[in-house]
Amino acid sequence: MSYTIFITPVSYLLNPFTGSNPHRDPRLSLSSVEDVRSVVSTVFDYSPTPLVSLSSLARKLNLAELAVKDEGSRLGLKSFKALGGAYAVFRLALEQAGKRSGRSISINELPCSPTGSLDSSTQPLEAGSAAFQAVAREMVFACATDGNHGQSVAAGASLIGARSIIFVHEGVTQARRDAIARFGAEIRVISGSYDDAVSECAKASLAQGWTLLSDTTWPGYEDVPRWVMQGYTLISAEVCEQLSAPPTHVFLQAGVGGFAAALCSSMFEAWGPATKFIVVEPERAACLLASARAGKPIAVAPQEPTLMSMLECYEPSLLAWKVLTPIVHSFMTVNEDEAIGAMQQLALPEEGDVAILAGESGSAGMAALLSAFADPELTSALGLSQSSRVLVINTESATDEARYEELVGVPASTVRENARRSFART
Repeated sequence: MSYTIFITPVSYLLNPFTGSNPHRDPRLSLSSVEDVRSVVSTVFDYSPTPLVSLSSLARKLNLAELAVKDEGSRLGLKSFKALGGAYAVFRLALEQAGKRSGRSISINELPCSPTGSLDSSTQPLEAGSAAFQAVAREMVFACATDGNHGQSVAAGASLIGARSIIFVHEGVTQARRDAIARFGAEIRVISGSYDDAVSECAKASLAQGWTLLSDTTWPGYEDVPRWVMQGYTLISAEVCEQLSAPPTHVFLQAGVGGFAAALCSSMFEAWGPATKFIVVEPERAACLLASARAGKPIAVAPQEPTLMSMLECYEPSLLAWKVLTPIVHSFMTVNEDEAIGAMQQLALPEEGDVAILAGESGSAGMAALLSAFADPELTSALGLSQSSRVLVINTESATDEARYEELVGVPASTVRENARRSFART
């Protein structure tokens, strides 16, 4: 099959597989989102994250609408990952408790967070039913992470009284390791990249009998990551409820692709092919673009580390690949400077717009949108025009505040306060 590759200020690829038979997965359907909402509402003081309209920036870019779904406050963990790892912990523990007790364990037997969020290492005094406790406290959850997924798994495990062992590669900053360790997790540092940590974690979990809770998939290992991806579909349901009209374009950042696939699948179900989905990766770790170019999922060679460390993955999730390829309109990459520029744009917005605290990886979707407007050919190829309604997801806030201030030039606390005041006025 032929396809077109354009090399511009950003590299992009019009997806040659768009329109082929979609890969339908029941857990990534909007019809199953209420299962996620039920669990999250039972355990936490749940409320949707905000959808912010950047009207002034939209006018500057000559767009009809520009909305940002801000996941920076999700359940106290500063990232959308709060919906993935922790949700999968609860589901796996419920499943195991049901097998052990010989009866169905109700969602109502889950523990409740004492703070209403995951941002606490304090375990509740009554952590669910006795049947649930008996199983949960024997479980050991293990995963590899660049930071956010591991924090979610560790927080969920702490909440139900289970242990967690989190594998990080040597490039994960100390601040991000500390954020995981505060939930009582054992941190194991692995030489190499995120993919090396995934491999080591899988080997150790098999040898030790731990519950492997990865957010990526490979042959023979797809069921557990499905729970992780299903958790993310709650974002789609909220967006559908918050938007007055479907977007024409959605920019979704990707590492292994689980987040992008979960949202593409559920949003495509809601809006159909009229919405263009653009997958965004760091140019130093663009495994999905490379796979689309090759016509099959492939690994790319590790390069110099990217600032967008939560997206620094060199091999796609096989399940994500199957979901994305029939739906995605195009694949894009962004570089380091573009990510920083997007962070600054969101932190110091156009007059009248709300400030948004976006981390290096959280800003990637916005970076792609801004970069697209730097090149008329790319703008045209993506079909962006004055009638376009664009949706971008800020997937994380400042997960390393010292690094954030170094990159943006403004303390995260200042941006957070400016955002709070803007919301108060509106």
